[in-house]
Amino acid sequence: MRDIKDIRKDINDIDREMRELFARRMAAAKDVAEYKAAHGLPILDAAREREVIEKNATALECEELRPFYVSFLQRTMEISRSYQDRLMNGMRVAYSGVAGAFAYIAACKLFPTSRKIAYPNFEAAYNACVSGECDTVVLPIENSFNGEVGAVTDLMFSGPLKVNGIIDIDISHCLLGTPDASILDIKKVISHPQALAQCKSYIRAHGFTEEEFENTALAAEEVQRLGDKTVGAIASESAASLFGLKVIEKNINESRTNTTRFAVFSRSEHKHEANEPGIHSIILFTVKNEAGALAKALDIIGKHNFNMRTLRSRPMKALMWQYYFYIEAEGNANTKEGRRMLEDLEEYCDRVKMVGSYVK
Repeated sequence: MRDIKDIRKDINDIDREMRELFARRMAAAKDVAEYKAAHGLPILDAAREREVIEKNATALECEELRPFYVSFLQRTMEISRSYQDRLMNGMRVAYSGVAGAFAYIAACKLFPTSRKIAYPNFEAAYNACVSGECDTVVLPIENSFNGEVGAVTDLMFSGPLKVNGIIDIDISHCLLGTPDASILDIKKVISHPQALAQCKSYIRAHGFTEEEFENTALAAEEVQRLGDKTVGAIASESAASLFGLKVIEKNINESRTNTTRFAVFSRSEHKHEANEPGIHSIILFTVKNEAGALAKALDIIGKHNFNMRTLRSRPMKALMWQYYFYIEAEGNANTKEGRRMLEDLEEYCDRVKMVGSYVK
């Protein structure tokens, strides 16, 4: 049996080495935080953490120690995220609307401790990131009930920003009123036109009149300002908390699967590893004025083993009766195969633009 003093000396030596390795690891975590801030990426990358834990735990030969090593890795990653969170706390995230709007909720989920800055519309929020006024911008690109958000797609086509992530937010609309209001008091509801459309059956069933508002959170703020219990807002539950309103009824939207997809834009593109699973690429293009050009372009995408999941056309504002196309495809367009695909598309396309990629 070894002497306890010798054992403690070994532990002290190991702790010293671990202290130095810890400092190195946190320096690397700082570099990661800077990269994530520059590319508009959230702090948590759950897929990457699972991959690292599985790879390292499998490499540990002692099965008895393996569950403890997994706990050690998980705790180390938690500390690393906390450090990155502190470093990224000054990150400026633009969104369209006001605090309490669904874009604000999306920004909070992605960047919980960053500074969220509101802008009056999509273009203003987008341009705030282009100019460097903000580090990243979170904008809606599609709703499961209302379809694509065309204005944001147009910004993708015409603007320089890259998409580095997508998050799905379940949209649950509530009827909000003043603290003393009940369902019997409400005569008129105000909200964004899409929210009104998504709650059309509920509104008709109660005989409410409607008034369109710029967005749901502003509608809630207006109800607070009016202090009139006959006026209700259709907005989120978080908007009720923010503006001191009463949630009269929850989940009043027609579809219980009402989801909005929000994209994270930044000035730099995050390029995923070639073999990283679950990568989807977003590509925009215009086709040449030749017979069969669109069909040939789509055929090229399939030949390079990219599985199209979304295909939409949008009118080009500057050219009457001319269209560009929006595609989301399974696959990483930043690989050799992806670059060959983009090159081959140029034979039939006037313009090809790789907007970005995300993990699904």
